[in-house]
Amino acid sequence: MAQQYSRRNLDFMLKEVLKVGELTQYPHFQDYTPDMFDMVLDTAEEIADKIMRPAYVESDRKQPELTNGQVKVHPAVRDYTKAMGDSGMISATFHYEHGGQQLPLLVNAANEFIRGAAHNSFVMFTGLTAGSAHLIYSFGSKELQEKFADRMITAEWTGTMCLTEPQAGSSLSDVVTTASPQADGTYKIKGQKVFISAGDHDIADNIIHLVLARIEGAPLGTKGISLFVVPKFRADDAGNYTIDNDVVSTGIYHKMGQKATPAMHLTFGDKDNSVGYLVGEANRGLQYMFQMMNEARLGVGMGGTYIASAAYYAALEYAQERPQGRRLTNKNLVDSQTFIINHPDVRRMLTFQKAIVEGCIGLLFQCYWWQDMIHGLGSDSEEAKAYQTMLDLMTTVAKTYPAEYGIKAVNEGLQVFGGYGYTEDFPLEQMARDVRIMSIYEGTTGIHSLNLLGRGVTANGGRAPQLLFAEVMKTVAEAKTHEVLLPYAEKLEKELGRLQKVTMHLLGLAAQGNNEVFLADATLYMELFGIITVAWQWLKQGIVAQNVIEQQAPTGDELAFYQDKIHTMKFYFHYELIKTLSLAARLLDTEVLTVLQEEVEA
Repeated sequence: MAQQYSRRNLDFMLKEVLKVGELTQYPHFQDYTPDMFDMVLDTAEEIADKIMRPAYVESDRKQPELTNGQVKVHPAVRDYTKAMGDSGMISATFHYEHGGQQLPLLVNAANEFIRGAAHNSFVMFTGLTAGSAHLIYSFGSKELQEKFADRMITAEWTGTMCLTEPQAGSSLSDVVTTASPQADGTYKIKGQKVFISAGDHDIADNIIHLVLARIEGAPLGTKGISLFVVPKFRADDAGNYTIDNDVVSTGIYHKMGQKATPAMHLTFGDKDNSVGYLVGEANRGLQYMFQMMNEARLGVGMGGTYIASAAYYAALEYAQERPQGRRLTNKNLVDSQTFIINHPDVRRMLTFQKAIVEGCIGLLFQCYWWQDMIHGLGSDSEEAKAYQTMLDLMTTVAKTYPAEYGIKAVNEGLQVFGGYGYTEDFPLEQMARDVRIMSIYEGTTGIHSLNLLGRGVTANGGRAPQLLFAEVMKTVAEAKTHEVLLPYAEKLEKELGRLQKVTMHLLGLAAQGNNEVFLADATLYMELFGIITVAWQWLKQGIVAQNVIEQQAPTGDELAFYQDKIHTMKFYFHYELIKTLSLAARLLDTEVLTVLQEEVEA
């Protein structure tokens, strides 16, 4: 299989753009050296190369099946989760007191990127386990931590998140799964959950479900939702987890892609014997679950990006080897055919893919860097609070833009292959199926767009966009000191002003009290916001590259790397940033509001 990611680019982002080595000055990360970060990525590559890549196609062709109440997954999943448990990678970012290593989230993101590019389905097993264990450590009692989380971080057991119900997808206020208090302090759980990724399998002795449910008598809506640990097997009197906890796999969804990860329909308490253990306080379950959901949202954005990365390198390899036609300047049919990478339109498609992948890496790594700085500075510091405010705003963008544009990038990769890309003989067919779910996972594009415009930009008097725009302008000011970057700094400054104008226009509509019209084109606003913030990331990368070219005079492959950064940045500005013109025109157009209002009233 072709190269699936660029280690050189990951090193560039980590070491040169975000200066990950500087995190070691903070007590939380002081036990690390930059060389140790390299070792983490080396370990990820070893796991990816030995276990994940070889199973990518076969685990898709031989998808999990539910037979006699048991789900069997590809055997390489067990090897993968064991390797992750043995290497300590499941809990790597956790605090020492929780069995973790306090690895920077930024480094862990690069680790995940390497593994995800090799096999995007396998990473879900360990990602969900890490997220659920972290949630138990964060909000669960010491007893729950010792009974469950301690055995999850070693991969002895795995974990899931159980939110969605047949009648309640994104509308979690409509959750109807119930929890009945028992005399011993436990709860009887009864209800159904659907689309539960890794909800059943045969790779671990137990599966620990984190279930949102409503305690009898709790308030309606999201304020009445609690969180429970519900294991597949509970302990007997001797402390052995052998008792069936009435968690039944009643169905398996055969998906379009990501087939190696089973998506389950689970029934809890059909025999009135499913026991759950309350996490934290009653009626605060959704608040707790948001920690895992936000972690997962960044993970979904990563998913769109690392699948797009694998698709890009596959398309690049194919374009360099596939002869077809002759260059547009050559009409001599006697000459041999040229490789398709020499055709301008193919180069355009490849450069688009590269621009999206490396721009989205910048956007996502920015969010992880903010998280690390919050850990480093301490959440009570004013600087950390500013980072948290921007992170809260940008998490929804960092999930949505890479998911949507990852789909577009993979689609362009398939186009490079032509008819071969549509066949099982090449990996793009599978990647196109795998990536499509990313705009749906952890909240659809529409839901996140509503959140960005309806809540994110308005919270606390608009403080989050104010802080973010100030950061963008710092980058603009620095870029203006380089002659080659000056035109692009001015372009970004102009587009930032356009975004502010659109935002104020839409908020004016909200002030008139017609929220349905105000939010009707929230997805277009999300796209506008995403394009501009990725342009910001490209300008940051351009600054670093130009500084190296001017100050260090690199040669050979290194010079080519930095020059390519500048070239791809320019491509993004000329081909992608320009799309803001039509998006802004639509969002500022008031004539269509009459039509929308008529549709609403109809």
